[in-house]
Parts: sequence; C-alpha cells; structure tokens
Amino acid sequence: MTIEHLKRGKPEADRAEDDAKTAAVVAATLKDIETRGDAAVHELAVKFDNYDRPTYRLSEAEIATIMAKVSDREMADIKFAQEQVVNFAQAQRDSMLDIEIETMPGVILGHKNIPVQSVGCYVPGGKFPMVASAHMSVATAKVAGVPRIVACTPPFNGEPNPAVIAAMHLGGAHEIYVLGGIQAVGAMAIGTETIDPVHLLVGPGNAFVAEAKRQLFGRVGIDLFAGPTETMVIADDTVDAEMCATDLLGQAEHGYNSPAVLVTNSRKLAEDTLSEIDRILKILPTAGTAKVSWEDYGEIIVCDSYDEMLTVADDIASEHVQVMTDRDDWFLEHMTCYGALFLGPRTNVANGDKVIGTNHTLPTKKAGRYTGGLWVGKFLKTHSYQKVTSDEAATMIGEYGSRLCMLEGFVGHAEQCNLRVRRYGGVNVPYGEGAPYRDAAE
Repeated sequence: MTIEHLKRGKPEADRAEDDAKTAAVVAATLKDIETRGDAAVHELAVKFDNYDRPTYRLSEAEIATIMAKVSDREMADIKFAQEQVVNFAQAQRDSMLDIEIETMPGVILGHKNIPVQSVGCYVPGGKFPMVASAHMSVATAKVAGVPRIVACTPPFNGEPNPAVIAAMHLGGAHEIYVLGGIQAVGAMAIGTETIDPVHLLVGPGNAFVAEAKRQLFGRVGIDLFAGPTETMVIADDTVDAEMCATDLLGQAEHGYNSPAVLVTNSRKLAEDTLSEIDRILKILPTAGTAKVSWEDYGEIIVCDSYDEMLTVADDIASEHVQVMTDRDDWFLEHMTCYGALFLGPRTNVANGDKVIGTNHTLPTKKAGRYTGGLWVGKFLKTHSYQKVTSDEAATMIGEYGSRLCMLEGFVGHAEQCNLRVRRYGGVNVPYGEGAPYRDAAE
C-alpha cells in the first residue's frame, strides 16, 4: 500500500495540547456556572459576547419585533429550508414504530418510543449566524414531540440575529435565549435561578461548546460530539481541481481549526488542487479564516487505488465526505465511518448544511466510528415493557427464571420467580431453592 501525504496538517500532539487547554477552560467555567448561576452566566455573556441585558430570554414581544426585520424573501427561504428538514425528519419518525408482540402464549413484550421531555438546542452564531442549525435541532425536536424546547444562540454584531430567531421561533422553540458558548450550554444543562435544566443537549458549536457538551454528558444526554467542521473530498480524475478546491475551502471557512482533506488516486488532481486553492484564497472574502484553517488542518493524500482511498477515508472518519468518482455508489456501499455522504459532483456539502433536508449536525473527531448524526430518533427514548397474562405463562417463565437466578447465586431474585410459581402454578418450591424441572416433578 502506497499512501503519500502531499500536504499534512498540524501534528496530532499539537492538536491534543490545544484540546487539553480547552478542557481546562471549560471545566472552570462550568464549575463557576454551577456555583453562581445567573450571575456567572451574565458575566460570561458580557465578557465573551459583549452583550449586557437584565435577562437573556427573549419575550414574545421582542421575538415579534426581531422577526419583523426579516424580509419577505428571506422568510420564504427560511420556511422552504425548514420544510425540507421537517419533511425528512417526519419520514424518519414514521419509520420508528412502537411494537407489541406475544412471544409465546401469555407473554407480551413491547417497546414505546417516548420523546425526551426537555431539550436544549444550541445554534452557533458568533462568526456566522447559523440559521440552518435552528431547523436541524429545534424543528426536528418538534417533529419528535419534545414538550419543552429551549434554544440558545449568541448575539451577532451586538444583537440577536433576526433570521436565526425567526428560524428558532418557526421551528417551535418554547424558550429563546440570546446566549452563546459555554455559558449557553452550561446554563441549559446545569440550570440557574431563572433557567430550568434540560434533559438533553443538541447542536453543533466551536471547540469550547463541544468540550462543554462532553463534560456535561452524564448529567444530561447529548446528541454527539459535534465540534469544528470537518470535510473530506474523495475524488478521481472524473472531476477537476476547481471543484475539489471549492468544496474544501467552502467548509474550511467555518473556523480556524476546520480540517479539510482531499483523498485521491490522481497525483495530477492533487497538485492542481493545491494550485487552485492558492488561487481561490486570493479572492475568497472569508480567506482570513479559510487560509489559516487550510494551512494548519488541510491535508492532501494520494493513494494508489480505490481500496486505499476507502481505507484512508474510513480511518479519518470525517464529518462531511464529498464523493466524486466513477464509482460513487461503491463508496456508499462500502464506507462505514463518516458523518454524512454527499455523492456525485451535482451534490455538495453546502446544500446538506442549509436546505436539502438531511440533518447537518454530524459527528466529528472520529465519532463517526460509533454514531451517526443528529436525527429525529435522537430525541426519542425507546423503552421496553413486558406483561404476563396467564397463570400458565407465569409458572413456566417463573420456573426458568428461578433456576437461572440460582445459577448466578441470586436467591432473592429466585424468590421473586418462586412466589409466582407457587401462587399461579401450585408448585411447592422451598425457599432458597430453584424451581424443579417439570419432568423431575412429575
């Protein structure tokens, strides 16, 4: 196997050091929020967002005033995108059925899909107002039937972003707060004097938001580790360098630490893409961010074969994977570790991010090895139940249960079963013993 790195990003050791520094800041901040509640949240909002108000929750009147600033055209676009997300989420929800089956006479087993009772949706917006993130979290939670949906987003240029607030409100948020960063997710998960804690945190964010969710996991549920954007382009010579470079830089502009990786079996395409990236960075208005991200986290990997490309891609497990080859469906069939796939040159990550209907909150930092992205099912809990409806079933299951409990040494467990065997089957099982086999009893 010959795999050549034409360009490498920042070494893993340096990335780990950055992560450790972030973790320390987050831990101290969350402890402060837990100790001082609203006062800590207020100080953090003033310090990091330069945003000062008595309460960070928007009133219904404020929401109406803010939404009035959104033009008719913008509102129509927001509603169109939200409709696509809701339609797909509803189709997913419809695929999740409650079940109840009689596994043997008198034994009924089932499960119910129950919505999480409260969710905190974080919508990024410090650098770019992430209107689409409101659809992905708030509107999807509504489809799932969550009865309390809390939404937080930072101010944008010193005030609530009208489009984001509109998307949150239209999506079904019951409480909207203009809060960003650690203070937002901390307040939602831990709770303060004025904010009741939630059961589940969802939504993407920067490295500090992702780390805060990681540290809060257990106290509350989280959707997944959705940190800084990652993108990968898998391409062969069926596409050109302009398309590859555009798709890489289109995601690198998210932040200063957004990995962008090209995996190809064409050395010419790899070299041409490097040149094309240099060209685009000279004219891209967001090059100030994208250039830093590309220099520190960009990679170009040249492989000998499609099998090698597949191996590399699965190992990296990137959040977004844009596949543009002569065998896109082959990658769909064989790839196992990623956030979401975007198949063919007509498809692109930006459409997935904003409008096409699939959810854009996706696993990062190799989390795609063990989880998929946010979807309606993340807001549902599948709970089982069981019911025994006949004396015969209670006796038969109880006899098996009694003996298996004794096999493990659980006498108290066994007696739960024995009581049913004695009461519903008329079989005399001495205390502290397992039920006899039927043939032995006979």
